This record gives sequence, C-alpha cells and structure tokens, in this order.
Amino acid sequence: NKAKNDNVLLIKGEFMIMKKLWFLTILLVILAGCNPFGSDSSELKGDKPPNAFIEIDGKRYDTVLGTYCWKNGCVDTASAKDMLKNESPIPVEPGTKVTFGRDYEPMPNEVHLNQTSEDGEIEVAVTDYTFTAPNEKGLYFYDYGVWWSEGDVSDGDAFYAFALLVK
Repeated sequence: NKAKNDNVLLIKGEFMIMKKLWFLTILLVILAGCNPFGSDSSELKGDKPPNAFIEIDGKRYDTVLGTYCWKNGCVDTASAKDMLKNESPIPVEPGTKVTFGRDYEPMPNEVHLNQTSEDGEIEVAVTDYTFTAPNEKGLYFYDYGVWWSEGDVSDGDAFYAFALLVK
C-alpha cells in the first residue's frame, strides 16, 4: 500500500511540475509578443518617432507629431484639430496631390489617414504615400497614422497632424 501511495505522490508531483512548465511556457510566449525586444526594434532610431512632412507641388510642409509609441514608451496627445488650433492650415487647390515623407529609414509598413471636417470624420485612401485633397472648399484636419511592425508585433507607431484649407 505504501508503494501505491508513493506512486500517487510521484504522479501528483510530476503533474505539478508539468503544470508549472506549461504556465511558464505560456507566460514566455505572451511576454515575447508584447515586448519590443521580442522583435528587431533595434532598427528604430532615436528616442521618439522621426519628423514627418507633406509635399505639395514640390514644396515641403512640416507636420505635428501627436500620439506615439516608440522604444522607450508611449505618449498620448490631443486630436489633430486640437493640436493645430494655433497653426495656419496649408492652402491648396481642390484635388491637389499630397505626398507624405520623412528623412528616415526604415519607412513604416502600414499607414492610415483620417480626415475631419464639419461633415464628420472619414478614412482617406493612401497609395504610395500619396492622397488627393478634397474637391470641395473647406478646412480639413488630418491624422496620419504610421506603424513599423513585423507580423503582429508593433515595433513603433506614430500619428502626425496637419490641416489643409481647400480654396
């Protein structure tokens, strides 16, 4: 009977060890996915995202850095409309091509552009870092979001703000 009890204790002990190993494995997988060191974040340079600009008819205009997550943490800011209330909008003609740029490598591999006007907010299509200004006159605020990522792991992201005044 003692041998039977010893076997039960041995099986329980092995089960507890397996349970702990399983828990540690799951924990390591989760941490590797959430940790910037789990991917090659060494490609990202500097303490914060690079400056970005837009180019219109060969002229360069700076954007305002908003919310971002970078190597050392995250910073949260107001919306484009709030951040730009003391800035002059960039005057453009209807249907003008606007191109995004930055003096930085690597380029982000995902981009999104939201446009806010008195009519509400919409997502605007961006192709090859370029979009077309609206055809209707008015003041338009933009949030330009970019992500540097590998698979499902983000190495960094940033939002940039600017405003266009379609004449």
